[in-house]
Amino acid sequence: MNEAPGAAPGHGARHVTARGAGRHLRRALLALLLACLVWSGAAEPADAADGDDLVKVFVVPDPSASGGRTVTLPDVAAGTLGDASRSPEIFDLNRELTQPDGTALTSPDEQLHPGWILRLPQDATGDGVQLARDNGGQEPSPGPAAGTGTTTVFAVPLGTVVAVLGAVVMALVTAGIVARRRLRTAWSALVRLLRRLGEPFRARRRLAARRALGRRFAADTDSPRRARLVLNRFRAAEGASGAPVHAVRIDAVGATVWLPSASAAPEPWKRIDSTRWSLSATDDRRADGEPVADEAACPVRAGTDTEGVAVFVDLSRLDGVLSVVGDADTARDAVRKVLEEVARGRPGTPVTVLGDRTGPLVPVVPPGLREVPPLTPAPVAPPLPSGTRRIAAARRPVQGLVVLATPPTDHEAAQLAALCGTGGAGWTGLVCGEVAAAHWRWYADAEGRVDVPVLGLRLTVPA
Repeated sequence: MNEAPGAAPGHGARHVTARGAGRHLRRALLALLLACLVWSGAAEPADAADGDDLVKVFVVPDPSASGGRTVTLPDVAAGTLGDASRSPEIFDLNRELTQPDGTALTSPDEQLHPGWILRLPQDATGDGVQLARDNGGQEPSPGPAAGTGTTTVFAVPLGTVVAVLGAVVMALVTAGIVARRRLRTAWSALVRLLRRLGEPFRARRRLAARRALGRRFAADTDSPRRARLVLNRFRAAEGASGAPVHAVRIDAVGATVWLPSASAAPEPWKRIDSTRWSLSATDDRRADGEPVADEAACPVRAGTDTEGVAVFVDLSRLDGVLSVVGDADTARDAVRKVLEEVARGRPGTPVTVLGDRTGPLVPVVPPGLREVPPLTPAPVAPPLPSGTRRIAAARRPVQGLVVLATPPTDHEAAQLAALCGTGGAGWTGLVCGEVAAAHWRWYADAEGRVDVPVLGLRLTVPA
């Protein structure tokens, strides 16, 4: 079955199924109604009069159906009333009544003819008891004028009653199932509508929270100091080259660092998993003296994790270009906050903006950074391998930043490679969009978050 263009998979099929079930239900109910009408019409004779009463009767069977034995009034009384001595009551109800063969019962001892319809007292029960409609128009009475009435059998088999009741129950169950599906569909549509109506309010709340996070970052000077101190201690422990610390998380109880899986942190750091190591604040305070500053390190807060704790990324480990893809607004916020972090930690760092420098999408270079015109690219070096790499090929101090607000054109890609690529000028690129030669990629969403695959983190970006 083909669905309408643009429909979600299975959506049209569910509607078709619901409509088909509704059609089947209506047809079943109509068939049930017609069957009841036909059944009631067939059970009622054409000559029946309105207001006739139903009576209990016994139809005298043929001897072949009773084992060759002739049925008598005491037999009928014993089988329907449970007492053969009550046969006179049956005789009084049927005396002189004309039977289907034109004869009538005139004596209690008279032989009963097969096919005779004998009226019974109202308390008669048993398998042989049936319902009949009296067509005589009067109660029979003894005498010459009696017996002009006729009686028509109106039998209601138990199996028919059970079948009708079962059909009604099945129809009600089917109606309930269809109604429940429609109710569930209507409820889902209402929930989607409420979500759409509430999305602007949620978006405003998220933006307000991200702006508050930006103000918190601007006022916080302790966590950047502690993050740089962690990087300095690694440099002091590992030598001049420094340990390959890609990120640092600072909270009230200590610090966490991300290292390549092949690296190990020195004592007293404790391993959390293959890439993360932790240090308690108590162990950090026990360290002797101020470690030698790691001038190459450039820690910047990329955002906060799910617990609201700031996570720092060392730009010197990017070895080229950071590409922020996905939602354009969140990507620009992420690049803008990285620039502000560099301005606080490394004031005077040169910045050049590639592309259209007059459009509304160009990020504003924050105070503290030194904006320079686009540099004339050197001969283009071989492009970096595409894809995301976890370990930098070489540590590169941040000499300058190249900013691009949109994915680069061919000319801008050549400039980016000449400034940031292998064998280039050694600058670090920050691009809002896809770059094939990017060393790291962050994936931004519309809710103000970025995924950092190389660290396994989802961070909320300040606004």
